Amino acid sequence: MRILVINPNTTASMTAKIGAAASAVAAPGTDIIAVNPADGPPSIEGYFDEVFSVPGLISEMTKVPDADAYVIACFDDTGLDAARCVVSAPVIGIGEAAFHAASLVAGKFSVVTTLARSVPAIKHNLAKYGLAERCAQVRASEVPVLDLEVPGSDAGRKISAEIERALAEDGAEAIVLGCAGMADLAGRLSERHGVPVLDGVACAVKFAESLVCLGLRTSKRGGYAPPRGKSYAGLYAGQSPRQEEERTQSRQLTRP
Repeated sequence: MRILVINPNTTASMTAKIGAAASAVAAPGTDIIAVNPADGPPSIEGYFDEVFSVPGLISEMTKVPDADAYVIACFDDTGLDAARCVVSAPVIGIGEAAFHAASLVAGKFSVVTTLARSVPAIKHNLAKYGLAERCAQVRASEVPVLDLEVPGSDAGRKISAEIERALAEDGAEAIVLGCAGMADLAGRLSERHGVPVLDGVACAVKFAESLVCLGLRTSKRGGYAPPRGKSYAGLYAGQSPRQEEERTQSRQLTRP
């Protein structure tokens, strides 16, 4: 099984961390390929960054069209719906995966993310996925994403302190870490606080493996249908969807 894990930002050190977290939980025989685009923002912090990261995300997916599954390693599930239109293989967002996993191990969970500007997008996704009532609170640790890559920063301390507040004030029974850059913190934070602390990268990899093993693929009826062939202008001319791509995806959908 081959799973392409895409970090939609351009920070290679974060991609390496994400790839290590994915490989650590992957089943024997699962090949993890971790990539990031060359163009786009170095971190995704809010709606503006998100817009400029999607073309690079889609481009990385089209370079590996034969992967068995794809994982989008941004907690805002950046470009998830668009990505599901590109391929018929399963596409998992780490935010959605972590929310569902938390709902299976706890009655209520809180999310601890990076900056306050990310909170509205996360709450929107929780409502979209039908899990808003299971989430006690979405909390910002006020740690910029790139601080998670700085050795010796106090990012870990701030995140841990916010978890402590979530347990004391929210009635949370589990914690979801709201950034792919926190992937390496889940184990020791769970041990420190005595509750499940979920990393979305690990959750997404295991869900992806499960869907592949079950033979499930992304439905191409309705919203996730392949894009119609047309010519894009200017900067995005090279990403124009073609009718041949639609026929190829249709054949993929019907193969055993």
